[in-house]
Amino acid sequence: MIGIFGGTFDPVHYGHIKPALSIKQALNLTQIRFIPNRIPPHREPPWLSVAQRLSLLKTALHGYSDVFIDERELNRDGLSYMADTLKSLRSDFPDESLCLIIGMDAFIGINTWHQWRSLFDLCHLVVTTRPGFEQNTIAEQMRASDYQFLSERMTQDINEITSKKTGGILLKSVPQLDISSTHIRARLLAGEDVSQWMPEEVYLQLRGFIDDD
Repeated sequence: MIGIFGGTFDPVHYGHIKPALSIKQALNLTQIRFIPNRIPPHREPPWLSVAQRLSLLKTALHGYSDVFIDERELNRDGLSYMADTLKSLRSDFPDESLCLIIGMDAFIGINTWHQWRSLFDLCHLVVTTRPGFEQNTIAEQMRASDYQFLSERMTQDINEITSKKTGGILLKSVPQLDISSTHIRARLLAGEDVSQWMPEEVYLQLRGFIDDD
């Protein structure tokens, strides 16, 4: 089973890296592919350039075994729709199960994604949750018909998604850090130190990008 972890990584930080690696270990994934997007559909254009974001991601993930950076969205024109990316991955890995790793905030808004129901024909979803999470909190934030479609697929049993190729939603508790790229950017622009939230080499490289501007 291959893990897929997409995002702008603007900039990459431990809040991206640690949950993804925790899922890799918990599900015994054969590999995990970090996929930086070029033009995100649901947010403003990235703060850092494509080249800068990619360079920081390469630095952050250097040395991890079976962890790859997949540049297919950077090399594709137009908006970076995950449905298109998963179709491309399915073509490249026809015999592998794919699991798309996303956080709870993204999952709550998944019904706004392009061709979102088609995702379940292409992969499993692994939704990272905080310890003590209650599933009924999802229903409170989602349209009833969409929640019904999703709830029938939800499980907290890893065996239920490893036993089939696509279509499941695993709710998996992982250690989570209360940080975001948005907060890191704000603190950087305010001249504050953010080195504790990312590998030292990433921080030094990021400082260099800012100082050069």
